[in-house]
Order: sequence, then C-alpha cells, then structure tokens
Amino acid sequence: MIDYKLLEKLCTAAGISGDEGEVRDIILEEIKDLADDIKVDNCGNIIAFKKGKTRPEKKLMLSAHMDEVGFIVTDILSNGDLKFACVGGINDSAVFAKQVFVGKNKLPGVVCCKPVHVLKADEKGKNPSPENLTIDIGASTKEEAMKYVRYGDSIVFDSIYENRDGRIISKAIDDRFGCLVLIELMRSEPVYDMTFVFCVQEEVGLRGSAAAAYTVAPDSAIVIEATTAADVPGNENEKKVCCVGKGAVVSFMDRATIYDKGYYELAMKTADENNIPAQTKTMIAGGNDAGAIHKSRGGVRTIAVSVPCRYLHANASLISTDDAQAVYDLVKILAERICSDTTC
Repeated sequence: MIDYKLLEKLCTAAGISGDEGEVRDIILEEIKDLADDIKVDNCGNIIAFKKGKTRPEKKLMLSAHMDEVGFIVTDILSNGDLKFACVGGINDSAVFAKQVFVGKNKLPGVVCCKPVHVLKADEKGKNPSPENLTIDIGASTKEEAMKYVRYGDSIVFDSIYENRDGRIISKAIDDRFGCLVLIELMRSEPVYDMTFVFCVQEEVGLRGSAAAAYTVAPDSAIVIEATTAADVPGNENEKKVCCVGKGAVVSFMDRATIYDKGYYELAMKTADENNIPAQTKTMIAGGNDAGAIHKSRGGVRTIAVSVPCRYLHANASLISTDDAQAVYDLVKILAERICSDTTC
C-alpha cells in the first residue's frame, strides 16, 4: 500500500526551486534507517545508496525532484504589497487571486486582482501578467511588511490536500509523488543495489539532476515524475496527451529527451506481462530531469515513468490513486529487470 499520509506531508511542505530544505528534511528523516549511505551534495540533492541482496549488472539511478513551482519576493512597495517573480513555469491564469504563503514562517497572503466591476474594456477576458500583480499580506506600509518579509523570500501556493473517491488533489504532486515512490521502493528492500536521488531545481532547468548524475555515474536511470494530463473538455484525441485513470505513463519522447528505445519497449512489455495499466504520451510536450541525466558523462540509458496529472504547475493538481499504484508497481519490476538484464 502506498503511504498517502506521507504524500500529504510531502505535498503540503514548502519547497520551491532553490529552497527545498523543508522537503529535504522530511525525506532525510524517512530514509535515515533505510539507506546504507546518504549524502547531501553541494547543490542540495539527496543521494542515497541502498544495498540489495545482489550486485546489479548495471548501476541504476532512480530519480525524482523535490522542488515545486512558486514565486520569489523581488520588491516591497511603499503600501506594504509585495512584488514577485515566478520560479518555474506557471501559466498567468494560475496566479491571480490565489492564496499563498510567504517566507519560512508561511505568512498568509493573496495575489491582488482588480475586481471585475472596475476592469476597463480592454482588460476584460485577459489574464494579467504576474509582473503586473502584487501580493497583499495585510501590511499598510513597507516598514510594516519588512517586519515579516525580506527580499528573496520564497512563496508557495496555499493549497488543500484532499484524498477521496480514488482522486488526490494538492499542490506539488509534481514531483512529491515521485519522491514518495522512491521512499516506498527503499522500504520494499530491493533485490539489487540501487541509488536513489532526490533532486533540486528541476523546475528551473534540470540543474540538480545534472550534478547528481555526474556524481553517481550510472549506467541506467529511471525518472519518476508527474506528467501533463490534458484530458479535459476542449481537448480531443492526441491533444489529451495522457489520461487520468488509464495507468502509468511511459514516455518515448518529450522536449528534453528521446528515451532509450530498448527501455521503452521493456517498460511496456513489463506492464503488459504483469497486468499493470500503462499508456504513453500522445504529444511531444514537457520535459523532466531525464533531459540532463541521459547526457551525463558518456551517456546514460534513461526511461521515465510518470503519473498522469491534471492542472500541473497550479495551486491544485489531480491524480488517480489507481494510476499512482500502477506507477509504483511498474517501476519496482522495471528497476529489477534493468539491473539484471544486460541484453535489453
């Protein structure tokens, strides 16, 4: 069984790119008795080695990223409002009028939005750019605001975590779900030696994974992610990308990686042989840490297995618990096959 209480703890923690400390502390506490060796590198990545019963034919790295999209304080105005910039890719429509937490003390705030009643004709129907928005924390002067906020403070969405009727809604499922899968795999006592990497700064350019892959120097890698499910009204056929409820997503290509064809075929075969629901992406879209990992050193054979997720990079994403289980089941078997099979 997947530990969804731990997923809640991970998702509700604050950890934008470059400020993943709260998430890292949770993970380190969870894995401290599960790994044979744990290091935190200079970037902030966790690199955890777990010895199995057997030495693998191929050195395998399993990877997920700790960071989430969010915002950062860039200025404090004379009226006490905060100017901010996006950290990671966030659609303008996902920003205005949202509740947020600011700084390490998680000061509540709301992204300011003009009431519809006072919009000018040319403003109606448009999403204001974040650079034209501010965050209201209830302060009335810059001096008052600076008692609680500093330049460079991190800002995260204030979001509920809901798990019912087979659906989970939360911020930061991308990629705290992947982190959970790594922890669950470590708990399961893998057959082979494996290295588990919890990366930083994926959302701003795959930075942590590039450093971690260089350090680990694996032969093979599995990236566990959340990927775009656009199966909502208005999108038909291939534009749905993938669908919630149809199983784990195994990618053959995205904007950052052309995945190892042998591993792609092995993953789909493994899913079929073990009655694990699986699908692939029907559009070449997005990207993940595989984009940095597969180019490391002399090259790394890489595959990504993802949970389909609606409303990525917003204050509330949605996944299916059946899909979550499918991802875990597929990765567990696939990892063992990659470690043992020298011909695929």
